[in-house]
Amino acid sequence: MADPRVPTVQIVAIGTELVLGRIQDTNSFWLSQQLTDLGAEVRRITVLPDILEEVIPALQGAADDGVDFVVVTGGLGPTPDDLTVEALARLLGEGTYEDRSLLEDYMRRRQIDEDELSPGLRKMATVPESAVVWASPAGWAPCIQIKRLETTFFVLPGPPREMEALFDRYVATAISESLEIKSAARRVFVNMSESECSPLIEEAMERFPGLYAKGYVALRSDTHMPVDFVARAASDREARRMLSDAIDLFSAGVKGLGKDIHY
Repeated sequence: MADPRVPTVQIVAIGTELVLGRIQDTNSFWLSQQLTDLGAEVRRITVLPDILEEVIPALQGAADDGVDFVVVTGGLGPTPDDLTVEALARLLGEGTYEDRSLLEDYMRRRQIDEDELSPGLRKMATVPESAVVWASPAGWAPCIQIKRLETTFFVLPGPPREMEALFDRYVATAISESLEIKSAARRVFVNMSESECSPLIEEAMERFPGLYAKGYVALRSDTHMPVDFVARAASDREARRMLSDAIDLFSAGVKGLGKDIHY
């Protein structure tokens, strides 16, 4: 039987405020964790300003790279610099329209009539013609799904609370359904230097194909360094077993050097 294929993902965070360093890109960090835990492989993270000439080629490049999914955050708001929908429409070579289901959701939640809808709300209800759209449970900007070549794009709003709610409700389910493998992850802490730890990590990865392990010197405290283990296999049971066996092997090596390990 062929080895199960790992779905590949790129993350694109859009916002001039991110590029300028005015706001930290916590969305990409959170998404990477969620996608890895699902069993997907994040290939690239790109941060872009709200400039069409930057965004369109980046989205096109992601599709050309042949990844299975691209998760985009930002640029779905009501202001003139929110250009993600226009970028998507140009990428697809199609127009946009006001999605009726979103307009009705806005009217119901705000208890207003259609003639009271603000230009900002109408802008957030405007999507590419071929889009599949889901209303947000935590805000106003929706989740937009489109397809370009063999790549599925999920476009989420920038505010973290809104992004996370839409990812959990719609995107995670869609990606999970495409998975042929499962993933299990755990972090341990060792009182070792990177040079002491690296041979043990390499041994574990060689022993267990499908295992990824990494020590994080930048996150080291005065006494301990975190080490992450991520195991991927054809089933939850196999992934958990590989993770347990790999950590047991690593732990034996740590203790054999007279060091300690904490979970």
